[in-house]
Amino acid sequence: MADLLGVAVLGAGHMGADHVRRLDGVVSGARVAAVADPDAARAKEAVAGIDGATVHTDPEAALDAPGVEAVLIASPGPAHEDALLAAFARGLPVLCEKPMVPDSAGALRVMEAELRHGRRLAQVGFMRRYDAEYRRLKALLDDGRLGRPLMLHCVHRNVSSPPGFTSAMLIDSSVSHEIDAARWLLGQELTAVTVVRPRVSAGAPQGVQDPQFVLFETEGGALVDVEVFVNCGFGYQVRCEAVCEAGAARVGDDHGPLVTARGSAGTDVPRDYLVRFADAYDREVQAWVDATRRGEVTGPTVWDGYAASAVAEAGVGALESGTRTVVELAPRPGLYAGTGR
Repeated sequence: MADLLGVAVLGAGHMGADHVRRLDGVVSGARVAAVADPDAARAKEAVAGIDGATVHTDPEAALDAPGVEAVLIASPGPAHEDALLAAFARGLPVLCEKPMVPDSAGALRVMEAELRHGRRLAQVGFMRRYDAEYRRLKALLDDGRLGRPLMLHCVHRNVSSPPGFTSAMLIDSSVSHEIDAARWLLGQELTAVTVVRPRVSAGAPQGVQDPQFVLFETEGGALVDVEVFVNCGFGYQVRCEAVCEAGAARVGDDHGPLVTARGSAGTDVPRDYLVRFADAYDREVQAWVDATRRGEVTGPTVWDGYAASAVAEAGVGALESGTRTVVELAPRPGLYAGTGR
């Protein structure tokens, strides 16, 4: 096992446990060296049957565990800043699930800490960049055959939201994926946000504005609209259509066998993101492991994580104020020139 990359996984919840499974049984070149979670029983359950993996309730103890050479952060967003700074202090490469940090001020602190090292240490987990359909859409837009992109129409629906999910989290947790995907697909920063409130669904928890309609403006004059509906009840759906001067292309239509029986026809709708984007997560983590073993950091950058947090922050402001809100971004450091979007 000495030639395998030893990874500490921080967080053993729904996402973290899935990454433990992925590192142990799907991804090549890596092993689970340690897992940390405040719930020790949950951490033990995540590593059951994995030889050599140690269990911790303190994230920093996991970072210091024998054999740890890299870190995968899958804990709740508010815990990410401390975990990233602790990993940076040890010079450990990191794959951090989104949001990198929930607020732009914290994201700037993370960026400043990485800049002090003078090299990239972190990749941010915007896994749609690794989805086969999104990659084909990116290639179509980049080769110019459809002409200049004018609009992106996006849909983001979940069966239900977890306990404690708020109106703001529809934007800074759910729509953060569309924020990064739009920046990446278009190669443009998002400059302003408007949020429109449709009538609240009967399936939404008390006090949660669900669904929402979010409109982004870009520096190049394109528009991006997102329907986000996190308590739709019928399935997990993510779609994106690029409308360009000479054509349009859409990804995310439901796939699977078309079953015809008893006078009707239909396909299965995924129940959550771990089903819909399973292959993208596999590709993402494999790419991170391969790059880390080469001594490189590729994929979405800390700048991308910061930009997503800043745009989401403006979006939450637009939701609360009911007015168009301008996105304020710090100057982009040279370390991130030519990377990310």
